[in-house]
Amino acid sequence: MITSQQMRAARALLGIDQRQLAELAGLSLPTIQRMESSDGQVRGVVDTLVKVIAALENSGIELIGENASSIGIGRGVRLRETMDGKPENKVGSIMFDQAKSEADAG
Repeated sequence: MITSQQMRAARALLGIDQRQLAELAGLSLPTIQRMESSDGQVRGVVDTLVKVIAALENSGIELIGENASSIGIGRGVRLRETMDGKPENKVGSIMFDQAKSEADAG
C-alpha cells in the first residue's frame, strides 16, 4: 500500500512535518511516527493507512507503486532498487564510511 520511505518523501515534497501530516490525516503524532519508523511496507489498521494515503493524495501527492508507471506529470520520488530487490541506499553507506573515517582519525 505505502512504504515508510514514501511517507517521508511525500512529506518532504509537501514541506510538512510529521505533526502536520497527522493533522491532515486526522491521526495522532505517535501513529505517524510509528508508521514512518517501520521498515519498508507500512503495516497497520487499514483505516489508518487509508487516512494517510487520502491526506497525501488530497495534498497533491501521487504514490507510485512498485513497477508502476506514473499517470501524472510533475515531480515524484522513486527509490531505485538493486536486482535482488533491496533498496540501493548509497547515502547510508556514505555516512557510515564518513563516520568510520572520523572515528579512525580521532
